[in-house]
Order: sequence, then C-alpha cells, then structure tokens
Amino acid sequence: RRVVVTGGANGIGAVVVRRFAAMGARGTVLDLPSALPADLPPGWHAAAVDVREEDSVRTALAESAALLEGIDGVVAAAGVVPSWQRLADLDLADFDRVLAINARGVAATIKHAAPLLGTGSAVTVVASLNSWRGDPNITSYAAGKHAVLGVVRSAALALGPDGVRVNAVAPGPIATDALRSRMASRRETTGLDVDEALDQAARATALRAVAAAAEVADTIAFLTSDLSSGVTGQMINVDGGIQ
Repeated sequence: RRVVVTGGANGIGAVVVRRFAAMGARGTVLDLPSALPADLPPGWHAAAVDVREEDSVRTALAESAALLEGIDGVVAAAGVVPSWQRLADLDLADFDRVLAINARGVAATIKHAAPLLGTGSAVTVVASLNSWRGDPNITSYAAGKHAVLGVVRSAALALGPDGVRVNAVAPGPIATDALRSRMASRRETTGLDVDEALDQAARATALRAVAAAAEVADTIAFLTSDLSSGVTGQMINVDGGIQ
C-alpha cells in the first residue's frame, strides 16, 4: 500500500507510520516543517504541510501522489489538544484555531485526497472519545472532534460510489509524551501526579488499562486494509472500554 499520514511526525501518527512500514507499505509523512523527522523507514518520505492552509494540503497531497505513483490510503492524524479552559473563560480565538486544525484540516485533507484515490482506497481519521462525549474543560476539542465524525460519515456517503471507504478511530487516553505533559500541567487543578492520573484513567476502562498507541495503529491498519472492505462511515473506539 501507498499511504499518506498527516501529523505523522509525532505521537499516534508516528506510531502509525512505523506500523505501516513494518507491514511493507511505502508512504509520506506530512507535518509542520519544524516537526518533520530526519530519520524515516525505508520507502518513506517527509513533506511539509499546514492543514489550516488549503493550498498547503492540496500541494502536499498532489506531490505525495506523484512521488508514490498513487495513494491507496490516507490517515488524517494531524491535530491539537488545547489547554484546559472552563466555558466561562473560553478563548474564542483559540477555539477557532483548534477547529481549523482538528475539523477543517480533516475536511481539507479528505477533499484534496479524494480525486487521487481509486477503488479500494481508504481514508482513516483519528477522532477521539470526545467525538461522542463532551468535556467541560476542553469545549473546543470536543466540538472539533464531534465535527470530525460528521465529516467522516458524510465523506463515506460521498465517496462510497467510487469504492473509497472513510472511517475513524476514537482513542481514549493514550499514554503518549504529550498526554503525560498535559497531565503534569493539570496537577494543580486535579491534585494528581502523572502516574496517579494514568491510574485513574485506567480504572475508568473495562480492561483496567489505558490503550496503547500501538493498539490505535493496529486498528488503523485494519481499517486501511482489505480486511475491512465492508466497513465505511464507522468510528471504532480504541479506549479499553470506556462507557
């Protein structure tokens, strides 16, 4: 497979890249210029993109398709988690920034990937548990991820007649460096250190464990492969069983 991963330089996106490379896929990592990795698996390339800028997305995807001689899969993993803000203190400029990356960026990615995808291709979006539930501390994030689910379901209907599938994964808390950093920054509010916060998150799941980034990547690999050829317009939760 030939796969393009937005937000593929760090976090879940980087784990997805390694998972696809281990499966023999070739591809392109699209991320901000400052984030692009120097070392990539064989057959993988890096290109700059800012998903807030439509021209940037259009150009990066077109160049990726030319370099790879086609695209079979797109993983839209680019996203941002804002700092905690109560609704009364909501910074609307930051609200716009978060939605521009997390929702509009996904829409732009699918819009400009669609003409490059053929029958049997798949788009997988990294959504969130906040695509189906709210959070009083990160209104903009929940709003953006709710919007992402609407984009996925709509795109699945639009692209299905062309044989292109569109799905999403919804991670719960994943113990990435970014999550640990956010938990540390919230200690004054929560009264929990990082290990305590992770333990609390684990106890909220059916499996009594937070999901790993590798488990999210495995689910994305499934949704991008022919093993899920009958699946589209769906969101699969990868959260250890949060209810």
